[in-house]
Amino acid sequence: FHQIMIIAYDFLIIFFSFVKFKTMSINKTLLEEFILVGFSIYPDWQVVLFVTFIFLYLLTLTGNLAIMAITWMDHTLHTPMYLFLSALSFSETCYTLTIIPKMLVDLLAKDRSISIPGCGLQMCFFLGLGGTNCVILTVMGLDRFLAICNPLRYPIFMTNKVCGQLVASAWIGGFFISLTETTLIFWGSFCGPNFIKHFFCHMRAVIKLSCQNRDITEVVITIIPVSGLLGTFLFIVLTYVFILSTVLKIPSAEGRKKAFSTCASHLTVVIIHFGFASIVYLKPEAEEGDDTLMSVPYTVVTPFLSPLIFTLRNKDMKNALKKVLDKKFSLTK
Repeated sequence: FHQIMIIAYDFLIIFFSFVKFKTMSINKTLLEEFILVGFSIYPDWQVVLFVTFIFLYLLTLTGNLAIMAITWMDHTLHTPMYLFLSALSFSETCYTLTIIPKMLVDLLAKDRSISIPGCGLQMCFFLGLGGTNCVILTVMGLDRFLAICNPLRYPIFMTNKVCGQLVASAWIGGFFISLTETTLIFWGSFCGPNFIKHFFCHMRAVIKLSCQNRDITEVVITIIPVSGLLGTFLFIVLTYVFILSTVLKIPSAEGRKKAFSTCASHLTVVIIHFGFASIVYLKPEAEEGDDTLMSVPYTVVTPFLSPLIFTLRNKDMKNALKKVLDKKFSLTK
């Protein structure tokens, strides 16, 4: 898996170097860099936005790193459910790293430029990690379905090897789609003006600067993420239909509550994640500034809420965190 990621990264470097060479060789007036307009259209709010976003970002990093550390340290959490949760936390950590640090720098800097290869890499990793998150959330739904609907066969299905294969498949699938979309967008050349009306290299914003006929490309890059979102979401809905029908057959109220409590945090994150994502990808194109604001919940708020929900609404995680803290305090005394 590590070698696959290295090969993919090398391919991206070669590809975007070719794109830059092609752009420079065809016509000297073609673009060599983009300017991220971002939140510069709100000049009076730059400092407030910087403080808000860096606060949320630090909390997001702390939450995701805490989940990964607690899962690794507490052997009672070495189960498929928490393995997938750690994988999601790692993916979301990488996801935020592709966008938020650059956005924070641009909020205070006068130079908001980004090279064309740099823009392509940012877009590729943003799309790849976003797709990975969707697939991992879907796998977590499948895990809950097997645990509740087939408890006796669950240990046979969800072995450590299978869990590892599912996580690797999520990464491979996410980046395969990402490479396809990014290649379609960056294969041609870009003409001026070089202003991207967003705080990162968003597909819709970048494709507007293409010199070629972009109608077919726009349709394709719209269909791919929409199909991915709807496909994974409908699969999760289907798993919860079966889970609900199984839970309702449990005779005791306590048993029903216990069974569904293992799904509550996952279901909450799914609703928030796909809800905000649908606003970004399913809505019609907005006026200047609107797309920038509408992307904030999906790129900043959702990664912040995800570790918060998984820790505060999960009894096992809270108990494990308490044990780690108690152990740390006892050692300091």
